[in-house]
Amino acid sequence: MKRKLISFLLILGVSLFALQVQAGPKGAPKDPIVFNDPQIESDYLELAEELRCLVCQNQNLIDSNADLADDLRREVAKMLKQGKTKEQVTEFMVERYGDFVLYNPPFKIQTLLLWAGPFVLMFWGLFSMMKKIKAGKTEENSSVALSEQEKEKLQAILKNK
Repeated sequence: MKRKLISFLLILGVSLFALQVQAGPKGAPKDPIVFNDPQIESDYLELAEELRCLVCQNQNLIDSNADLADDLRREVAKMLKQGKTKEQVTEFMVERYGDFVLYNPPFKIQTLLLWAGPFVLMFWGLFSMMKKIKAGKTEENSSVALSEQEKEKLQAILKNK
């Protein structure tokens, strides 16, 4: 039984290792992108960190293994090698995919809800909570006057005890 378990674990470990080697490191393109100029490479790395993967949505191009992210990394590299600036590449991506492609979208009318939404919800929640607390305090402090009939019933109940 021990031999079977050890054999199974060994085969499993080798298989997982082979899959990892085949997939490559996280964010690596299928075919590596080679840069002759270190400035272009640093611009590429900056852009790949600033641009969002449109498939994963919570990862930048560097971290994503999606095929679209690989295509976008290649497109960014191609444009930079053609002599375009980081701003031109960013502008192209925004024109093509919208502000969503940026991890830090600019503050404008279209993105107002994105920027202000969390604060509006937070203040609305605080206001609602304070209103409930205040309503609870007024209910505690307000005493209800008993009618004469209710007072008599209360006295009768207290005398019976």
